[in-house]
Amino acid sequence: MDGYLGVIVIVAVVALLAAGGLFLLFRPGRKAPPVKPPEAPTLPEETEKRPAAADEEGEGATTTLPPPVKPAEPLVKEPEVEVPPPSAGRMVRLRERLARSQSALGRGLLELLSRDRLDDEVWDEIEERLITADVGVAPTQAIVEELRTKVKVLGSRTPAEVRNLLREQLLAQINPDLDRTLHVQKHGERPAVVLVVGVNGTGKTTTTGKLARVLIGDGKHVVLGAADTFRAAAADQLQTWGERVGAETVRGPEGGDPASVAFDAVVKGIDQKVDVVIIDTAGRLHTKTGLMDELGKVKRVIEKKATVDEVLLVLDATTGQNGMRQAQVFAEVVNITGIALTKLDGTAKGGIVISVQRELGVPVKLAGLGEGSDDLAPFDPEVFVDAILGE
Repeated sequence: MDGYLGVIVIVAVVALLAAGGLFLLFRPGRKAPPVKPPEAPTLPEETEKRPAAADEEGEGATTTLPPPVKPAEPLVKEPEVEVPPPSAGRMVRLRERLARSQSALGRGLLELLSRDRLDDEVWDEIEERLITADVGVAPTQAIVEELRTKVKVLGSRTPAEVRNLLREQLLAQINPDLDRTLHVQKHGERPAVVLVVGVNGTGKTTTTGKLARVLIGDGKHVVLGAADTFRAAAADQLQTWGERVGAETVRGPEGGDPASVAFDAVVKGIDQKVDVVIIDTAGRLHTKTGLMDELGKVKRVIEKKATVDEVLLVLDATTGQNGMRQAQVFAEVVNITGIALTKLDGTAKGGIVISVQRELGVPVKLAGLGEGSDDLAPFDPEVFVDAILGE
């Protein structure tokens, strides 16, 4: 009995202790246990948090700089200025190209003159070949007459003698004694002025640009005048030629007064103390009286500030006798001082050199022998004739 009572007492004590613990845990006014705040995110290593002291005092702040920005390349690069070769020896270097188009004429003439018997039929064929090559009727007759006389004197003829005979006659007609110098020397403080004229399609603007290269290659300073205001493309083209060799181009608004542009170009040349001003004029049909009169006006306006030293007529060698008619009309409007014969490498009709000089009394001063930048050369009569006759 006593053991049973002892167990009851123990159970009662445990129950009282449990009740007391629950009372203490849930009694009114007890504070909840503190909640642990979430940890702040870890910053990247390269970014440092600004110290509190720095915030208060404004010193000791750490700034993260962005990586350096690489400067962008210009959208339009300045063209590199080229150094053209000098004019001396240009035509000699281009002789092979000239011979490819002209030697057929020379070979044919040499073959005919080398025949054992030169009767009237052969002489007629020689005459026909010369006329076909645009030598012109009068020069052809003079060449044939001289050849017939000298062949009779020689009697028998070796190939070398025949070649020398023909070379002598062709040179005589081209006239190596003509002054083919480009007059581009300054007049004190004033530049020389070159006026480039011609009809559409002869390569006038291209010839102007190539001439600038020739002169710059000889050490001269040049200003270009884009007086072809009827075609914006012509002014753009000329400016491109000028930029390649470091020559400034003076241009005006499309459809503007060509004489005004020419005048401004000369003024620019005087201000910059350059050696030569080259004026590219609009391509004119030699049948249009108004346009030809305007060309005369351009020349007169230029002469208010400077002397026009050269008036170069650009002719296409492939046009043959039509080029002769063009030359005659231009000569009536402006005093042509020289011929620039283009596309001479693209035709076997090089005889126009003889005919145009004979008709106008004006020398061929420049020869265009290809489409390359440096394929314009001072005309050399001996190199030209030797290219026709071959080695």
